[in-house]
Amino acid sequence: MRNPWRHFDWNVRNCGWRGHVTWAPTEEELADRLRIDTVHGEAWRCLRCGSYVIGPPFGRGPADAAPLVLRGRALRDAFILRLLALERGIRGLLLVALAYGIYRFEGAQDSLERVFMTYLPLLKPAADRLGIDLQSTGPVRLIQRALEADPHTLTLVSIGVLAYGALELLEAVGLWLMRRWGEYVAVVGTAVFIPLEIYELVDKVTWLRVGALALNVFAVVYILWTKRLFGFRGGREAFEAERHSESLIEVERAAA
Repeated sequence: MRNPWRHFDWNVRNCGWRGHVTWAPTEEELADRLRIDTVHGEAWRCLRCGSYVIGPPFGRGPADAAPLVLRGRALRDAFILRLLALERGIRGLLLVALAYGIYRFEGAQDSLERVFMTYLPLLKPAADRLGIDLQSTGPVRLIQRALEADPHTLTLVSIGVLAYGALELLEAVGLWLMRRWGEYVAVVGTAVFIPLEIYELVDKVTWLRVGALALNVFAVVYILWTKRLFGFRGGREAFEAERHSESLIEVERAAA
């Protein structure tokens, strides 16, 4: 089978989406390696995809002042991190909505109990004909447990769910902006809940739980490996050195 990603160029994709980034260094020898003359005028190499772009450069100045543009593997990493950020953001919004729902349920618990006790007997004859025991079904048992819960307990649950949702949203913002603090928050916040997910999986195996556990383990390992957090694989210094070594200006400077 052919790999559809084998010839995928992350650099070209991002330039097509965001536009090219060109820079005219003040160092003449380096500028000569990044500039050519065409029949349409001068053209400068894009710092991301390496293509020559006709027209004046995006910026000028010393090579050290040039923007550090993500290239190649760094772009792929950014794409994956933002997918994780999107997943965290959706989960965080759902948790915040759930916390609000629990809070509203606490205030209307008595009226909801009256509705439940009124309509459940009306459904029982139809359920008996179908051979369904309403009292033992999952939704009915869940509603009964919620109605029997102490209001103080519901308040604590809503606060806990709200805090968890806020943590997920914080992870989403940090990962989307590709901030190092966001990567630390994502790793720590995700790793803390992995033992709980394993416990739930031991209690009952479902595809949803297996998928959630696999996604969280992947997120922790991937961010740790690629971002070199907690001193892993050389830490921040090695991470920054890797980014600079992939810079087009650094490559051309080394060749010069």
